[in-house]
Amino acid sequence: MDAELKAVELHEVPELKMEVKDDALKDEVEMKMKDDALKDEDEMKDDALKDGGEMKMKDDALKDGGDEAELKDADVTEDLDQEQQEKEPMTGGRRPSDAPPAGGAAASAAEKNGSVKLKIPEEAPEEVKFTGLSKEELLRVAGTPGWVRTRWTLLLLFWLGWLGMLLGAVLIILQAPRCRDLPVTSWWNHGPLYQIGSVQAFTDGQDLKGLEQKVDALSQLKVKGVLLGPGFVQAAHRKGISVVLDLTPNYQGTSGPWFSNVSVTNVAERLKSALVFWLDEGVDGVQLSGVERVSTIVPSLWADIRAIVQNGTEQRPDERVLIGTTDRSSVEDVSSLLSSTGVDLLISRVLRPGDPDATERAQSVQRLYSSHNQTRLAWSVGGRTQGHLASLVGPALVKLHQLLLLTLPGTPVFNYGDEVGLMDEDTKFPKMLWDSDDALNGTRQEDRDERLSCLSFFRSVSELRGKERSLLFGDFLLLANSSSSMAYLRVWDQSSRYLAAFNWAEEATLLQLSDETLPQQAEVVLSTDSSLLPAGGSVELSSLQLGPEQAALLRFPYAG
Repeated sequence: MDAELKAVELHEVPELKMEVKDDALKDEVEMKMKDDALKDEDEMKDDALKDGGEMKMKDDALKDGGDEAELKDADVTEDLDQEQQEKEPMTGGRRPSDAPPAGGAAASAAEKNGSVKLKIPEEAPEEVKFTGLSKEELLRVAGTPGWVRTRWTLLLLFWLGWLGMLLGAVLIILQAPRCRDLPVTSWWNHGPLYQIGSVQAFTDGQDLKGLEQKVDALSQLKVKGVLLGPGFVQAAHRKGISVVLDLTPNYQGTSGPWFSNVSVTNVAERLKSALVFWLDEGVDGVQLSGVERVSTIVPSLWADIRAIVQNGTEQRPDERVLIGTTDRSSVEDVSSLLSSTGVDLLISRVLRPGDPDATERAQSVQRLYSSHNQTRLAWSVGGRTQGHLASLVGPALVKLHQLLLLTLPGTPVFNYGDEVGLMDEDTKFPKMLWDSDDALNGTRQEDRDERLSCLSFFRSVSELRGKERSLLFGDFLLLANSSSSMAYLRVWDQSSRYLAAFNWAEEATLLQLSDETLPQQAEVVLSTDSSLLPAGGSVELSSLQLGPEQAALLRFPYAG
């Protein structure tokens, strides 16, 4: 540092050295110059410390406040002016460039004239916001030929696309398979009919009041109509159940005025008055037995009876049913009565209970289905005069026959108690069994479990029949028929297909079902023995195994 100061001082006063000629004067001058150099060096150190402190403070201020750029610029300018004034006496007014470089190029550049180079961050340019075109500008642009052609092109493409989609939709509709029109049906075609031959045997109260208390139980069976004697109308209607009155004048069947050719005219006249009265009371139809005789002996009176029941009125525009019953069992007789009497439903004995040959049973169903609209067919096993289902076919086959009646094309008719396997006990009108939650022991508990199982099975099939079109009014296709087994298919348009299979034999059987409409597999909806064919499982239709006295209902989707 001393050498540098000396060099500076010697450089600044070259004329003084030349004027000193003697040694004494030269020594004196040199001592004075040394003293002055030391004084100037102290002043330079003080100035450097001062400048360093000020620069440090400015650096701190720059770091702490980026938003005070204008104030910092003013401070720096002021400091530079002050430093310039302080250095001018030391340099004797000479330019800073006359001083020799010290500490290299970097130090010379940093300390030239006592100034410090500072890098001030540039201000970010203001963000330019696009405010869009004005109305006038848009109008000028929109009217240019280019935009006019663009708009017309887009409009043309839009309408061409719209017309293309419309044409595609029309083609899809034309090529899609058309849905079949639903057949004309009546309320008695939508669910089973429930026949109560004795109100006293059916209810605990043994009167119509007790019968009204059982309406909820009948509603759970999904029955659409109840066949019984006069009364019970309003309570049944509140649950959506129609009431059909059994107004047969003579229940004995072989004698009496109804079967006397002499007095049949008088009986028919009295019957007409009774029909008018009860229909005005709100009943939904009547059931008459022996219709073949009155329709042939007094055809004019029979035509009047039909008109009274079947023709609606302004007060009752809805349909009312005329049901006939007959003891005939041959397909020819039953088919002839359906045509000649004009009844809406005819309950016959075509499905004879205990018939050992299932082949004839299947052929009878097929012939009646082919000759008449299924909305006029009625199927029943037993009845008021024949007895209950369990007594006629045996307890083991109750579920099988429930499934048969509920899946054949037509209206199923059940006797009261058939849903729980009620047995006749020396009478055709046994006491109805209403199970409670009371605990039972031994055989009684097993009997109740079996009744509840039958009841649950009946409800499931009846509910399914009420909501599946294939079972309600679907086509009937016989797939297999033998002396002990039968299988048929119920299909409607694009609805799910249902296949019912039955085995009356006491040993297992194998059904090899094959038809162009059948898939390889089908789903088990329910079966009379869930341990062999559990619901939800799948079976091979080409090798369908049925256990002894077992029946099953299968389902598969429409395949197009």
